[in-house]
Amino acid sequence: MKNRIMSIVRHIPNALTSGNLFLGTTGAYLALVGRPDLTAWCVLAAALLDFLDGFAARMLHAYSDIGKDLDSLADLVSFGVAPAAVLSAMVHFSLTGQWSGLFLTLEMTQQALVLMPFLLVVFSALRLAKFNNDERQSESFIGLTTTATGMFTVSLAYLIFKEGGWWLQLTNPWAVLAMVAVFSALLVSEIPMFSLKFKSFGWKGNENRYVLLVVSLFALVFLQVGALAVIVPAYVLYSIVLAVSIRSKISNKKAG
Repeated sequence: MKNRIMSIVRHIPNALTSGNLFLGTTGAYLALVGRPDLTAWCVLAAALLDFLDGFAARMLHAYSDIGKDLDSLADLVSFGVAPAAVLSAMVHFSLTGQWSGLFLTLEMTQQALVLMPFLLVVFSALRLAKFNNDERQSESFIGLTTTATGMFTVSLAYLIFKEGGWWLQLTNPWAVLAMVAVFSALLVSEIPMFSLKFKSFGWKGNENRYVLLVVSLFALVFLQVGALAVIVPAYVLYSIVLAVSIRSKISNKKAG
């Protein structure tokens, strides 16, 4: 009986990962039928399950090759396909004034513009493959994570959908394609991104994390779900500044 219970318990991490995959798939569908605001909730819930499946695997010592592959697949869908569908819906809105519609009724040029955001899926896949085979990323990250990219995208779409006004200017196809290009480059870049994991709660060694935490709290107060559209760029810029600062110090020491 005990062995049977343990056998069932060891499937908990994969069950959570499967939930992540289901939410990502659902989010992609909701974006394509014109509800990117609901996609945002699906992706944020998927991010929570993505955290919990890793936590459960560590607690239960339930690691497996199947779990690793399933996790990458779920992340690709939830933080690659669903966000790309949201960006595609944004382009569709800019071209037609509607968040969804019949793709085949669009002109060929418009169809191409609507499909271009799905290039983000390709770079998300490259990022995940790189992460799975890069031993340098055990403690920190090299390049932006798919999770951060996905959460930024759906958070921004949520703001645009709910607030309207000047936010709608960001649905311009060229603005969207610029975002796709920037985030695709960040996904496969060699830019070091500092880890958000706290090993202790003291100030020393956690200065960067606490600074980002304060910025995040202010953003959450004013923007709620849309806060991630501010938090992720702040994280990226702060990581770049830190990387430049560290390289400058190393260069000065070598010169001295």
